[in-house]
Amino acid sequence: MSDQREFAQQSNAWPFAEARSLLKRIGDKVPDKGYVLFETGYGPSGLPHIGTFGEVARTSMVRKAFSLLSDIPTKLFAFSDDLDGLRKVPDNLPNKEIIEPHLGKSLTSIPDPFGTHESFGHHNNARLRAFLDQFGFDYEFKSATEMYQSGAFDETLLKILQNYEAVKNVIMPTLGQERRETYSPFLPVCQKTGQVLQVPVLETDVDAGTIVYQDEDGSKVETPVTGGRCKLQWKADWAMRWAALDVDYEMSGKDLIDSVKLSSKICRVIRGVPPVNLTYELFLDENGEKISKSRGNGLTMEEWLRYAPPESLSLFMFQKPKTAKRLHFDIIPKSVDEYLTHVAKFDGLEEKKQLDSPAWHIHGGELPPGEETLSYNILLNLASVCHSEDKSVLWHFISRYRPNLSPENAPILDSLVGFAINYYRDFIKPNKNYRNATDAEQAALKDLLGKLNALPVDAPAEDIQTEVYTVGKENNFENLRDWFKALYEILLGQSEGPRMGSFIALYGINETKELISKALAGEDLAS
Repeated sequence: MSDQREFAQQSNAWPFAEARSLLKRIGDKVPDKGYVLFETGYGPSGLPHIGTFGEVARTSMVRKAFSLLSDIPTKLFAFSDDLDGLRKVPDNLPNKEIIEPHLGKSLTSIPDPFGTHESFGHHNNARLRAFLDQFGFDYEFKSATEMYQSGAFDETLLKILQNYEAVKNVIMPTLGQERRETYSPFLPVCQKTGQVLQVPVLETDVDAGTIVYQDEDGSKVETPVTGGRCKLQWKADWAMRWAALDVDYEMSGKDLIDSVKLSSKICRVIRGVPPVNLTYELFLDENGEKISKSRGNGLTMEEWLRYAPPESLSLFMFQKPKTAKRLHFDIIPKSVDEYLTHVAKFDGLEEKKQLDSPAWHIHGGELPPGEETLSYNILLNLASVCHSEDKSVLWHFISRYRPNLSPENAPILDSLVGFAINYYRDFIKPNKNYRNATDAEQAALKDLLGKLNALPVDAPAEDIQTEVYTVGKENNFENLRDWFKALYEILLGQSEGPRMGSFIALYGINETKELISKALAGEDLAS
């Protein structure tokens, strides 16, 4: 451990850089609460999504890095802001008519349109916990409703009341004139309707711990700010939570930069210390536009996990969190193969270099036992050339190529076969477009056929690759990429493809010769 800790101090991996900043913040001593607290936030008006996964995965990576640097205990709170008032009915809900009469109430006071839990908030909280549990995250769930109503936030809420004008003055410059006239950090929860009210606060009484607000019917109502009778506006709420829980680390998206600044100011007003914060970049769609839940122009968790294992998504989240990245279907194959490569190379790295490897951070330093596998790209192309959505067909070729492998003793590979078939069915098959070879390409294909005829049927992939290269050079392809692109377009019906030597070895030399012969004869390869 001592060597690893020393290596961690020098690691260039961003989770270790974040962990070192956090260690510097707390002064390498156990906080009064007895642990270092990491937090992630969740707005439960919608279901957990790919951004939720990214934030918890990245925070967990920093937490694991911190635990290697220090023996100080840590916790991760997954905090649900479920006392928020619901302002509009989400588009993707069933039984919307159940919710509409309850707009304005907190999420935990609204009936569950799914009919499975005591409220809409409880339903979505349960979905969040199931979501996080599915990926094995280590966390403690916290509900804003429970924390407010139990009195856990009372002391800090009274500090907000004591510094009412100072807190308002942090927010007021950011508001328009009309909003300034009615803004209050406190949102009373109406005891008659259960609605979270956005109404003017007329008076504050620090000694009594109350505010007086003008109700929607024009009457004056006095209410405690404690015990769940009020909640705070978003930026004040975030600051209050940081101070009340003594949060040490929380990351957030680029769209919340201003919120972080304002919440940090409010936190200091009430004598709290804002957490170390990492601002991560947002995801972009295929057109380079910001992904929006309401627009539905992104890639969902369910979609990613239909085509690839969760570890490949963890790799995507690990890579350059401060850089905007396209989150689209076409990145999945590359992400899977990069993950497989990092895992395969891990044991061969020096111990110092292992801490820089994405594989270490994806698996929290505890990699699963090694298993022989094949690249995702190769499997995609095997499915493509076989025109098959049947795992047993692909396994026929795999078992011949690697007789020691089977679905039973290579479960990771077997799952990849299933993922590849799904991806082939949904993205490759509908877009396959074969073309005929030009005269020059026909000549090159005939030469390749001759080279393959001269090879034994069990020739290794490297020998096959050498012959493919040789044919391209001998047929005067100025750029060998053009030769390989021609092979992909003519034989596979796509513009990109695998390393041909490895693919031919897997598919079979005889089968490849038959494929080339059909192409030379002008036969339809799409069937």
